[in-house]
Amino acid sequence: MTTRQVEHEITAEAPAATVYRLIAEVENWPRIFPPTIYVDHVERGDSEERIRIWATANGEAKSWTSRRTLDPDNRRITFRQEVSAPPVAAMGGTWIIEPLSDTRSRIRLLHDYRAVDDDPDGLKWIDEAVDRNSRSELAALKTNVELAHAAAEITFSFEDTVQIDGSAKDVYDFVNEAGLWAERLPHVARVRLTEDTPGLQSLEMDTRAKDGSTHTTKSYRVTFPHHRIAYKQVTLPALMTLHTGVWTFTENERGVAATSQHTVVLNTDNITKVLGPEATVADARDYVHGALSANSRATLNHAKDHAENRR
Repeated sequence: MTTRQVEHEITAEAPAATVYRLIAEVENWPRIFPPTIYVDHVERGDSEERIRIWATANGEAKSWTSRRTLDPDNRRITFRQEVSAPPVAAMGGTWIIEPLSDTRSRIRLLHDYRAVDDDPDGLKWIDEAVDRNSRSELAALKTNVELAHAAAEITFSFEDTVQIDGSAKDVYDFVNEAGLWAERLPHVARVRLTEDTPGLQSLEMDTRAKDGSTHTTKSYRVTFPHHRIAYKQVTLPALMTLHTGVWTFTENERGVAATSQHTVVLNTDNITKVLGPEATVADARDYVHGALSANSRATLNHAKDHAENRR
């Protein structure tokens, strides 16, 4: 069997401890690493953990489970996929963070992997995916570490919640059945939903803005019936460089609390182009927050009508 071993590295203007912490906190990966859609903890201990990762590779959405060992003293994190997605037969590696000074560090990312049936085409596919994703992850990590302070102003999160006198399943079904949104939601002009792998969806849609214009977005969604749907947009409107979100459905004594949570990073290069020459970051925050919140609340209120009419 052919086992490939590769290494990628990058230098960041940030302390090694800061870099290590960002990599260790996997719940932030969708914000830091472009290929990552969502990460969920399966098991969690002091230094050992199992995580499930949903990410894109060569334009395809994949999911796998990894076991990680965290060594904060030596700033090393080893990982090994438990269940790999074909054409990967086995995959593992190590993050190594080396201090070059108090404010500068080298980030090394090591991989070892095999292809199913030692297939040369499969190995070539993995080579390309690992190289592309490793370069993308390291570049994004460098950017996010170095701009952490500046990004505080342009990164924000918020949520909207609607109380519904219905069941979590009915509300979840409404959001899950996004392929019907063009018929059910007035702000959705066109929608295309695919789910080749159960629980992993691709959602492309044209959304109408308040001014009547439409914009196209594409998202990958990870579903957890009947309590959570997480997503990451990969085709974004001009004012955002990142948009992730989670729909949650929590049953309570009055029915179900349905919440739409968003995390956004603004695209500062486009603020004046979209909102005018005098527009500020605060204006862009208000505009994006208002647009996303309006769409979320519209969806939640239609879900409310759907669920309550089924009682």
